[in-house]
Amino acid sequence: MNLSPLNKRRFANFRDNKRGYYSLWLFTILFVFSLFAEFWANDKPLLVSYKQHWYYPVFKDYSEITFGGTLTSNADYRDPYVASLIHDNGWIIWPPIPFSYSTINYNLTVPAPAPPSKDNWLGTDDQGRDVLARVIYGFRISILFALTLTISSSVIGIFAGALQGFYGGWVDLLGQRIIEIWSGLPMLFMLIIMASLVQPNFWWLLGLMLLFSWTELTGLVRAEFLRGRNLEYVRAARALGLSDTKIMFRHILPNAMVSTLSFLPFIFTGAIGLLTSLDFLGFGLPVGSPSLGELVAQGKNNLSSPWLGLSAFFTLGILLTLLVFIGEAFRDAFDPRKQ
Repeated sequence: MNLSPLNKRRFANFRDNKRGYYSLWLFTILFVFSLFAEFWANDKPLLVSYKQHWYYPVFKDYSEITFGGTLTSNADYRDPYVASLIHDNGWIIWPPIPFSYSTINYNLTVPAPAPPSKDNWLGTDDQGRDVLARVIYGFRISILFALTLTISSSVIGIFAGALQGFYGGWVDLLGQRIIEIWSGLPMLFMLIIMASLVQPNFWWLLGLMLLFSWTELTGLVRAEFLRGRNLEYVRAARALGLSDTKIMFRHILPNAMVSTLSFLPFIFTGAIGLLTSLDFLGFGLPVGSPSLGELVAQGKNNLSSPWLGLSAFFTLGILLTLLVFIGEAFRDAFDPRKQ
């Protein structure tokens, strides 16, 4: 891919910021790792060999009858009876962590929450569920949620800011008054009220948060369009008969995106923090979902089990620190004083 000299300098500036550059690599590795959480933490085997036939429980459900049992329901591979049936005629390959985020370990030797052990590397929560498995799945949900919210809110915010800045006048005046009123609403309290009226799930929560988060980029994009609409190349494009849409999104928007892109990592970080806060208060994802906020609440409610609070603290601390370092590197890379 051929980069312009300006973009090459930006990439060089970003790479020279070692803290942000290596944070991006580490964050990418962790995110890709979490995308394949089912292969690292699952209560279903990766591969089963039974009577010279191969089965893939991680991809497909099989009944107990398939392995010589008597029930037509899905096989419980952690059941000693099912495990013995398979081992008598084959073998099983388990993931490194043989627990999913909702799997309860019934073989605990101490009451839940149980401390870290060779079976549960980070211990269990107060329901006997593996903490490490919930951290991996919760990390994935947090990143995917924040990524979807950041992209969606950015598209709406950029479009609204572009309209205000390009047309100005009554469009800008009316838009600013609406945004001032809307952004003045206490977002967290409004989300709690609305979440208490319905049973939120991933998409409900995403829609509710999108209602209040789209204004974050509007002012920045509006200012860039107000500045850019009077530049010479825009006037020339208008004189040549180009439509407003082409002028806005082909000529002004690419320049406005420079400052916008440097702000996105911080919006991403705020989205993760807000989701964690809602889950901590009990107004976030449905009960039982793998959630970093729910893990924080577990730590608060079980102060005698420090592994819960420490797991949540280090997971959120590392995640948010990486994102802040990446955001700072992006900001410095797009800084015009360093071009």
